[in-house]
Amino acid sequence: MGNSTVTTSRVVRFESFGGPEELQICEVPVPQAGPGQIRVRVTAAGLNPMDWFMTSDAETAARFGLSLPCGFGTDYAGVVDQVGAGVSGFAAGDRVFGGALSRAVADHVLVDVAGTIAAGGEAHRTPDGVDDRTAATLAIAGCTAAAALAVVEPGPGDTVLIGGAGGGVGVFAVQLARLAGARVIGTGSATSAGALRALGAEPVTYGDGLAGRVRALAPGGVTAAVDLHGADAAQAARELGVPDERITAIAARIDGIRPANGADAAPQAVEEIAGLVAAGRLRVPIAASFPVEQIRAAVELQAGRHVHGKVVIDL
Repeated sequence: MGNSTVTTSRVVRFESFGGPEELQICEVPVPQAGPGQIRVRVTAAGLNPMDWFMTSDAETAARFGLSLPCGFGTDYAGVVDQVGAGVSGFAAGDRVFGGALSRAVADHVLVDVAGTIAAGGEAHRTPDGVDDRTAATLAIAGCTAAAALAVVEPGPGDTVLIGGAGGGVGVFAVQLARLAGARVIGTGSATSAGALRALGAEPVTYGDGLAGRVRALAPGGVTAAVDLHGADAAQAARELGVPDERITAIAARIDGIRPANGADAAPQAVEEIAGLVAAGRLRVPIAASFPVEQIRAAVELQAGRHVHGKVVIDL
Protein backbone atom coordinates (compact mmCIF):
# COMPACT_ATOMS: atom_id res chain seq x y z
CA MET A 1 0.00 0.00 0.00
CA GLY A 2 1.58 3.29 -1.07
CA ASN A 3 0.83 6.21 1.27
CA SER A 4 -0.48 8.37 -1.55
CA THR A 5 -3.49 6.12 -2.19
CA VAL A 6 -4.42 5.19 1.39
CA THR A 7 -6.89 7.58 2.98
CA THR A 8 -8.41 5.42 5.73
CA SER A 9 -6.91 3.21 8.40
CA ARG A 10 -8.41 0.45 10.54
CA VAL A 11 -8.23 0.97 14.28
CA VAL A 12 -9.51 -1.23 17.11
CA ARG A 13 -11.19 0.82 19.80
CA PHE A 14 -13.68 1.08 22.61
CA GLU A 15 -16.68 3.41 22.46
CA SER A 16 -17.39 2.23 26.01
CA PHE A 17 -15.04 0.41 28.39
CA GLY A 18 -15.61 -3.25 29.17
CA GLY A 19 -14.65 -6.74 28.03
CA PRO A 20 -13.69 -8.03 24.57
CA GLU A 21 -17.31 -7.75 23.44
CA GLU A 22 -16.94 -3.94 23.50
CA LEU A 23 -14.04 -3.92 21.01
CA GLN A 24 -14.93 -2.40 17.63
CA ILE A 25 -12.97 -2.15 14.37
CA CYS A 26 -13.39 1.36 12.95
CA GLU A 27 -12.22 3.08 9.77
CA VAL A 28 -10.63 6.46 10.47
CA PRO A 29 -8.68 8.95 8.36
CA VAL A 30 -5.01 7.97 8.14
CA PRO A 31 -3.15 9.97 10.85
CA GLN A 32 -0.40 12.34 9.70
CA ALA A 33 2.98 12.51 11.40
CA GLY A 34 3.55 15.88 13.11
CA PRO A 35 6.86 17.44 14.13
CA GLY A 36 9.01 14.98 16.09
CA GLN A 37 6.81 12.02 15.11
CA ILE A 38 7.03 9.00 12.88
CA ARG A 39 4.08 7.13 11.47
CA VAL A 40 4.37 3.35 11.58
CA ARG A 41 2.44 1.01 9.31
CA VAL A 42 1.77 -1.68 11.91
CA THR A 43 2.13 -5.27 10.76
CA ALA A 44 1.76 -7.04 14.13
CA ALA A 45 0.57 -6.12 17.63
CA GLY A 46 1.29 -8.27 20.70
CA LEU A 47 -1.28 -8.61 23.49
CA ASN A 48 -0.54 -8.27 27.22
CA PRO A 49 -2.78 -8.74 30.31
CA MET A 50 -2.51 -5.01 31.04
CA ASP A 51 -4.28 -4.23 27.73
CA TRP A 52 -7.62 -5.64 28.82
CA PHE A 53 -7.09 -4.86 32.51
CA MET A 54 -6.64 -1.13 31.82
CA THR A 55 -9.76 -0.91 29.68
CA SER A 56 -12.08 -3.11 31.76
CA ASP A 57 -13.93 -0.18 33.34
CA ALA A 58 -13.89 3.62 33.30
CA GLU A 59 -12.34 3.97 36.75
CA THR A 60 -9.35 1.73 35.95
CA ALA A 61 -8.91 3.38 32.54
CA ALA A 62 -8.77 6.82 34.17
CA ARG A 63 -5.89 5.64 36.40
CA PHE A 64 -3.91 4.98 33.23
CA GLY A 65 -4.92 8.30 31.66
CA LEU A 66 -7.25 6.68 29.12
CA SER A 67 -10.53 8.21 27.98
CA LEU A 68 -13.15 7.38 25.32
CA PRO A 69 -13.02 6.71 22.46
CA CYS A 70 -10.00 4.59 23.35
CA GLY A 71 -7.69 2.40 21.30
CA PHE A 72 -6.42 -1.03 22.34
CA GLY A 73 -3.11 -2.84 22.70
CA THR A 74 0.35 -1.44 23.43
CA ASP A 75 3.07 -3.56 21.77
CA TYR A 76 3.55 -3.07 18.03
CA ALA A 77 5.95 -3.81 15.18
CA GLY A 78 5.95 -2.54 11.62
CA VAL A 79 7.58 -0.22 9.13
CA VAL A 80 8.04 3.56 9.24
CA ASP A 81 5.98 5.02 6.39
CA GLN A 82 6.04 8.75 7.19
CA VAL A 83 8.55 10.93 9.01
CA GLY A 84 7.57 14.26 10.58
CA ALA A 85 9.56 17.48 10.59
CA GLY A 86 12.71 17.52 12.70
CA VAL A 87 13.05 13.76 13.02
CA SER A 88 16.50 12.30 12.57
CA GLY A 89 17.44 8.69 13.15
CA PHE A 90 14.44 7.17 11.39
CA ALA A 91 13.56 7.05 7.70
CA ALA A 92 10.65 5.69 5.70
CA GLY A 93 11.15 1.96 5.18
CA ASP A 94 12.86 1.35 8.55
CA ARG A 95 11.58 -1.69 10.47
CA VAL A 96 10.66 -0.66 14.02
CA PHE A 97 9.02 -2.04 17.14
CA GLY A 98 8.00 -0.63 20.50
CA GLY A 99 5.03 0.39 22.60
CA ALA A 100 2.25 2.97 22.33
CA LEU A 101 -0.10 2.78 25.30
CA SER A 102 -3.54 1.43 24.37
CA ARG A 103 -3.40 2.31 20.66
CA ALA A 104 -1.20 -0.28 18.96
CA VAL A 105 -3.87 -2.42 17.30
CA ALA A 106 -4.34 -0.20 14.27
CA ASP A 107 -3.06 -0.04 10.71
CA HIS A 108 -1.09 3.11 11.54
CA VAL A 109 0.28 4.43 14.80
CA LEU A 110 1.99 7.77 15.46
CA VAL A 111 5.05 7.64 17.71
CA ASP A 112 6.96 10.54 19.30
CA VAL A 113 10.60 9.71 18.73
CA ALA A 114 11.43 11.31 22.11
CA GLY A 115 8.42 9.75 23.87
CA THR A 116 7.82 6.91 26.31
CA ILE A 117 5.42 3.98 26.03
CA ALA A 118 2.94 5.80 28.29
CA ALA A 119 3.40 9.26 26.74
CA GLY A 120 3.71 9.54 22.98
CA GLY A 121 4.92 6.02 22.34
CA GLU A 122 8.44 4.76 21.73
CA ALA A 123 10.21 3.17 18.78
CA HIS A 124 13.31 0.99 18.40
CA ARG A 125 14.90 -0.44 15.27
CA THR A 126 14.00 -4.07 14.66
CA PRO A 127 17.22 -6.07 14.29
CA ASP A 128 17.76 -8.27 11.24
CA GLY A 129 16.79 -11.81 12.13
CA VAL A 130 13.80 -10.78 14.31
CA ASP A 131 10.45 -11.14 12.52
CA ASP A 132 7.65 -8.64 13.13
CA ARG A 133 5.43 -11.03 15.10
CA THR A 134 8.27 -11.63 17.56
CA ALA A 135 9.26 -7.95 17.68
CA ALA A 136 5.64 -7.15 18.55
CA THR A 137 5.93 -9.13 21.79
CA LEU A 138 9.02 -7.48 23.25
CA ALA A 139 8.28 -4.02 24.64
CA ILE A 140 5.98 -4.51 27.65
CA ALA A 141 6.97 -8.02 28.75
CA GLY A 142 10.65 -7.45 28.02
CA CYS A 143 10.78 -4.18 29.97
CA THR A 144 8.83 -5.69 32.87
CA ALA A 145 11.10 -8.74 33.09
CA ALA A 146 14.24 -6.61 32.86
CA ALA A 147 12.98 -4.26 35.60
CA ALA A 148 12.11 -7.19 37.89
CA LEU A 149 15.50 -8.84 37.46
CA ALA A 150 17.26 -5.50 38.01
CA VAL A 151 15.75 -5.42 41.52
CA VAL A 152 17.10 -8.85 42.55
CA GLU A 153 20.20 -9.00 40.27
CA PRO A 154 20.47 -12.77 39.74
CA GLY A 155 23.85 -14.27 38.90
CA PRO A 156 25.89 -17.46 39.04
CA GLY A 157 25.38 -19.21 42.38
CA ASP A 158 21.81 -17.92 42.71
CA THR A 159 18.70 -20.08 42.79
CA VAL A 160 15.79 -17.86 41.75
CA LEU A 161 12.12 -18.67 42.34
CA ILE A 162 9.96 -17.13 39.59
CA GLY A 163 6.22 -17.08 40.27
CA GLY A 164 4.00 -17.17 37.18
CA ALA A 165 6.95 -18.28 35.06
CA GLY A 166 4.78 -19.53 32.21
CA GLY A 167 3.13 -16.17 31.50
CA GLY A 168 4.13 -13.50 29.00
CA VAL A 169 6.63 -11.81 31.32
CA GLY A 170 7.85 -15.14 32.67
CA VAL A 171 9.04 -16.23 29.22
CA PHE A 172 11.56 -13.37 29.34
CA ALA A 173 12.35 -13.42 33.07
CA VAL A 174 13.22 -17.14 33.10
CA GLN A 175 15.55 -16.89 30.11
CA LEU A 176 17.23 -13.65 31.25
CA ALA A 177 17.88 -15.14 34.71
CA ARG A 178 19.35 -18.26 33.08
CA LEU A 179 21.53 -16.12 30.79
CA ALA A 180 22.78 -14.35 33.95
CA GLY A 181 23.94 -17.75 35.23
CA ALA A 182 21.23 -18.46 37.82
CA ARG A 183 19.34 -21.67 38.47
CA VAL A 184 15.60 -21.02 37.98
CA ILE A 185 12.62 -22.71 39.64
CA GLY A 186 9.40 -21.57 37.99
CA THR A 187 5.83 -21.89 39.27
CA GLY A 188 3.03 -22.76 36.90
CA SER A 189 0.11 -25.08 36.34
CA ALA A 190 0.75 -28.80 35.91
CA THR A 191 0.14 -28.39 32.16
CA SER A 192 2.84 -25.73 31.84
CA ALA A 193 5.69 -27.97 33.06
CA GLY A 194 6.94 -28.85 29.57
CA ALA A 195 6.86 -25.23 28.43
CA LEU A 196 8.80 -24.14 31.54
CA ARG A 197 11.45 -26.83 31.04
CA ALA A 198 11.87 -25.71 27.43
CA LEU A 199 12.72 -22.19 28.68
CA GLY A 200 15.30 -23.55 31.13
CA ALA A 201 13.27 -23.51 34.35
CA GLU A 202 12.63 -26.38 36.76
CA PRO A 203 8.84 -26.47 37.07
CA VAL A 204 6.92 -26.52 40.34
CA THR A 205 3.12 -26.30 40.65
CA TYR A 206 1.73 -23.22 42.36
CA GLY A 207 -0.81 -23.31 45.18
CA ASP A 208 -0.91 -24.42 48.82
CA GLY A 209 2.34 -25.94 50.08
CA LEU A 210 4.51 -24.14 47.52
CA ALA A 211 7.37 -23.49 49.96
CA GLY A 212 7.62 -27.20 50.78
CA ARG A 213 7.72 -28.22 47.11
CA VAL A 214 10.42 -25.61 46.40
CA ARG A 215 12.45 -26.78 49.42
CA ALA A 216 12.34 -30.35 48.07
CA LEU A 217 13.69 -29.14 44.70
CA ALA A 218 16.32 -26.86 46.24
CA PRO A 219 17.45 -28.26 49.61
CA GLY A 220 20.41 -25.86 49.46
CA GLY A 221 18.00 -22.92 49.55
CA VAL A 222 16.57 -20.20 47.31
CA THR A 223 18.45 -16.90 47.15
CA ALA A 224 16.07 -14.60 45.20
CA ALA A 225 12.47 -14.46 44.03
CA VAL A 226 10.45 -12.66 41.38
CA ASP A 227 6.65 -12.90 41.66
CA LEU A 228 5.01 -12.19 38.29
CA HIS A 229 1.51 -13.32 39.27
CA GLY A 230 0.40 -12.35 42.77
CA ALA A 231 2.09 -12.68 46.15
CA ASP A 232 2.30 -16.48 46.63
CA ALA A 233 5.85 -16.93 45.31
CA ALA A 234 7.04 -13.89 47.28
CA GLN A 235 5.51 -15.29 50.49
CA ALA A 236 7.01 -18.73 49.84
CA ALA A 237 10.42 -17.10 49.33
CA ARG A 238 10.07 -15.37 52.70
CA GLU A 239 9.19 -18.72 54.33
CA LEU A 240 12.37 -20.13 52.77
CA GLY A 241 14.46 -17.35 54.30
CA VAL A 242 15.04 -15.15 51.26
CA PRO A 243 15.71 -11.56 52.45
CA ASP A 244 13.15 -8.94 51.35
CA GLU A 245 15.73 -7.00 49.34
CA ARG A 246 16.09 -9.99 47.00
CA ILE A 247 12.34 -10.39 46.41
CA THR A 248 10.23 -8.38 44.00
CA ALA A 249 6.67 -8.52 42.64
CA ILE A 250 5.01 -6.88 39.65
CA ALA A 251 1.30 -7.30 40.43
CA ALA A 252 0.94 -7.36 44.22
CA ARG A 253 2.01 -4.65 46.65
CA ILE A 254 3.74 -6.32 49.61
CA ASP A 255 5.01 -4.33 52.60
CA GLY A 256 8.81 -4.35 52.74
CA ILE A 257 9.22 -5.66 49.19
CA ARG A 258 10.23 -3.35 46.35
CA PRO A 259 7.81 -3.61 43.42
CA ALA A 260 9.03 -3.79 39.83
CA ASN A 261 7.55 -1.76 36.98
CA GLY A 262 8.46 -1.93 33.31
CA ALA A 263 8.63 1.87 33.23
CA ASP A 264 11.72 1.59 35.47
CA ALA A 265 13.63 -0.66 33.05
CA ALA A 266 16.98 0.64 31.81
CA PRO A 267 16.49 2.61 28.55
CA GLN A 268 18.45 0.08 26.48
CA ALA A 269 16.87 -3.01 28.10
CA VAL A 270 14.40 -3.81 25.32
CA GLU A 271 17.02 -3.28 22.59
CA GLU A 272 19.34 -5.68 24.42
CA ILE A 273 16.52 -8.25 24.55
CA ALA A 274 15.87 -7.79 20.82
CA GLY A 275 19.59 -8.36 20.25
CA LEU A 276 19.46 -11.61 22.24
CA VAL A 277 16.52 -12.76 20.11
CA ALA A 278 18.41 -11.87 16.91
CA ALA A 279 21.44 -13.81 18.17
CA GLY A 280 19.31 -16.88 18.89
CA ARG A 281 20.01 -16.71 22.63
CA LEU A 282 16.44 -15.89 23.71
CA ARG A 283 13.29 -17.23 22.10
CA VAL A 284 9.73 -16.01 22.34
CA PRO A 285 7.08 -18.72 21.97
CA ILE A 286 4.15 -17.37 19.95
CA ALA A 287 1.12 -19.36 21.06
CA ALA A 288 -1.32 -17.97 18.51
CA SER A 289 -1.77 -15.23 15.94
CA PHE A 290 -5.10 -13.83 14.77
CA PRO A 291 -6.15 -11.46 11.99
CA VAL A 292 -7.40 -8.15 13.38
CA GLU A 293 -10.97 -9.13 12.43
CA GLN A 294 -10.76 -11.77 15.19
CA ILE A 295 -9.57 -9.34 17.90
CA ARG A 296 -12.30 -10.38 20.35
CA ALA A 297 -11.40 -14.08 20.13
CA ALA A 298 -7.70 -13.22 20.53
CA VAL A 299 -8.34 -11.19 23.69
CA GLU A 300 -10.57 -13.91 25.15
CA LEU A 301 -7.82 -16.49 24.60
CA GLN A 302 -5.16 -14.25 26.14
CA ALA A 303 -7.37 -13.22 29.07
CA GLY A 304 -8.04 -16.89 29.92
CA ARG A 305 -4.43 -16.98 31.20
CA HIS A 306 -3.94 -20.60 30.08
CA VAL A 307 -2.00 -19.88 26.92
CA HIS A 308 1.76 -20.67 26.99
CA GLY A 309 3.48 -17.91 25.08
CA LYS A 310 2.34 -14.73 23.40
CA VAL A 311 -0.80 -13.89 21.42
CA VAL A 312 -0.27 -11.62 18.41
CA ILE A 313 -2.63 -9.72 16.11
CA ASP A 314 -1.71 -9.54 12.42
CA LEU A 315 -2.58 -6.31 10.59
